[in-house]
Amino acid sequence: MQTNVLGYPRIGSQRELKKACEAYWAGKMSLEKLQLTARQLRRQHWEILQQAGIDLIPSNDFSFYDQVLDLCLMTGVIPSRFTPLLKSLANANSPELYFAMARGYQKNGLDITAMEMTKWLDTNYHYLVPEFEAEQQFRVISTKCTDEFKEALSLGIHTKPVLLGPVSFLLLGKIKDGQLQIADLLDRLLPVYLHHLQSLQTAGATWVQLDEPCLVQDLTPEEHALFTYAYTKLKAGLPALHIMVATYFGSLQDNTAIALQLPVQALHIDLARAPEQLETVLQEFPSTMLLSLGVINGRNIWKNDYSRSLALIRQAEAAIGTERLLLATSCSLLHTPYDLDLETDEQVLTPQIKSWMAFAKQKVQELSELQQIMAGNTALLAANRQSLQEKSTAAIVHKPAVKARVAALTEEDATRLSPFLIRQRQQEALLKLPSFPTTTIGSFPQTEEIRKLRADLKKGNITPEQYDTAIRRAIIDAVQLQESLRLDVLVHGEFERNDMVEYFGEQLEGFVFTQHGWVQSYGTRCVKPPVIYGDVQRPQPMTVQWSSYAQTLTTKPMKGMLTGPVTILQWSFVRDDQPRADTTLQIALAIRDEVQDLENAGIKVIQVDEPAIREGLPLRKADWDAYLDWAVKAFRVSVSCVQDDTQIHTHMCYSEFNDIIDHIAAMDADVITIETSRSQMELLEAFAAFRYPNEIGPGVYDIHSPRVPTTAEMTELLEKAVQLLPARNIWVNPDCGLKTRKWAETEQALRNMVAAAREMRANVLMC
Repeated sequence: MQTNVLGYPRIGSQRELKKACEAYWAGKMSLEKLQLTARQLRRQHWEILQQAGIDLIPSNDFSFYDQVLDLCLMTGVIPSRFTPLLKSLANANSPELYFAMARGYQKNGLDITAMEMTKWLDTNYHYLVPEFEAEQQFRVISTKCTDEFKEALSLGIHTKPVLLGPVSFLLLGKIKDGQLQIADLLDRLLPVYLHHLQSLQTAGATWVQLDEPCLVQDLTPEEHALFTYAYTKLKAGLPALHIMVATYFGSLQDNTAIALQLPVQALHIDLARAPEQLETVLQEFPSTMLLSLGVINGRNIWKNDYSRSLALIRQAEAAIGTERLLLATSCSLLHTPYDLDLETDEQVLTPQIKSWMAFAKQKVQELSELQQIMAGNTALLAANRQSLQEKSTAAIVHKPAVKARVAALTEEDATRLSPFLIRQRQQEALLKLPSFPTTTIGSFPQTEEIRKLRADLKKGNITPEQYDTAIRRAIIDAVQLQESLRLDVLVHGEFERNDMVEYFGEQLEGFVFTQHGWVQSYGTRCVKPPVIYGDVQRPQPMTVQWSSYAQTLTTKPMKGMLTGPVTILQWSFVRDDQPRADTTLQIALAIRDEVQDLENAGIKVIQVDEPAIREGLPLRKADWDAYLDWAVKAFRVSVSCVQDDTQIHTHMCYSEFNDIIDHIAAMDADVITIETSRSQMELLEAFAAFRYPNEIGPGVYDIHSPRVPTTAEMTELLEKAVQLLPARNIWVNPDCGLKTRKWAETEQALRNMVAAAREMRANVLMC
């Protein structure tokens, strides 16, 4: 029974890739040094898997920014707005074009917006959305997949190249011309895929993994036909290459028959997320195909339950035999931290909780251990059972008082005192804001000095008093800047916060942290998710000190800034011993306590961010209502304790709202701010069609790009917004927080944004 890993983390154990890319962008590292760093990381990853005895080792799972962006270059999907830059380059396969597509480009007389970015299915990883245009033609620009296969082969490591499959590539992209049909695009795309696969075959590859995650989503009969057509065409041109179609994050369900009829040599299914699908798959499993069993969870950090995995493996073994099975991770390990062995500080991660965990390197080892247990190693099985038993009964996990508080929740706890229109009038009277009020989403640039300040406090290099003094100085500077820019609702800048989830998790019971548990969110943005291991409660206020201090510095409204319960859940590694809904409501009650304390301290604008509401949506529509019911309830529990004149904001980013707009409205936030600049206000159409009743801040510039948008550009976006929404309800703000930006670009962009708002006010008055 061979072992199969679908993908491995690429950032490095010390985030070497992040640091190298950012040094390259800043002109502090040469391209040659950047490429050397990449080769070193790839070699390390391949050797880890080889030494663990993995049979099918992935290649082409490495990326400088995003694997879908890589595929855009491999297939020639370059938006036409990049043509001027493309013409200026000697080589189309240039890092300058690659990073410009990811981050935007604003130099040498060119000003080009980045590609749209959105969440990878239901994860917190973001991918660059392919754009298919009217005259879309596909061509080979990059040969990355073959190059990296050959690179591994030169090291004596025979790998299994990984590519996003052609149908999911098209389905996860965006067609920019309403006349285009996916079937037509597929016909044009397949020869380019075939070229890459034939190149791999010629180079000596025996297996290739084509990821088709869309096979676990709702598909139409026409989309079913695309899969059959695509793989029939590919197989005809690949006599010696074995294709594995990989599905993950859910169950095949009504797509099972299509998947089993594909002319490929292997199918991978996710049994961590959807173990119930195994029985259905086995009933009709073809005799010509191998089955890869995704029994090691690639989305969480808890040890595998070997007994549960063994039951699934033996069920499959009884049906189709050992020789046709592969033991595998459920998905790529991209979504898990690098190596638990790096966690050496027992004050940060206690030995007890650490003993219940497994990171990417340990999950690879778990595959090997499952092999050994299948061969008769009972000691490994007994040790695993003992560890899981200890976790299930540990006193630090279970708090009866917390469970009782959740059980006592009523509908009244999740309902504001008055309807929105009554609240709106009271808030207008209290806050006295102009039309098109301006604000930011919360965070300001986290400079090296600010990050060093937090690190010095943790290391004991400075006293808490010195730290507080420095944070107060940063807040003073931020407030003074915002007042000089004439922003209307201010923020304190969040200089004391390392991450919007980690900061809160550090102050809540039931959470634990890591030193090196980094995972990639997008590009070089890495996050270190908290670990929810037990019942959650708030022992003391978490933000009141800094928000209250900031409010003393200005007569303008100061927003209290909190992260919502669903986002804290989604962006953490979550306990697996109780329903996610229960854990979310525990967090909601902790946030509710904080909201109440902020209001009592005189903070009358409170933002509870929920960027992950859409991300948490199940992949099947039949499961949506159940999830949204408890997700919306959790938000409402968090904020419904305030008076009518306290204005509740929420923020959501990189989400398609069309199909859940009624649930977004049911959250009943007074103001929602959303990402709309990369989509040119396209997302507002859902709010307009629904006649969304509350106030909206459509983001007018993209904070994930270093380019500074002009006043005219932002005014044009606001003019689009006014055509869709009542002017009275429109706020003016960036797409997201400004944590990752530099001060110079931030100041100029906000100056332009305020000018755009003032221009809109004048235009409204003239009308």
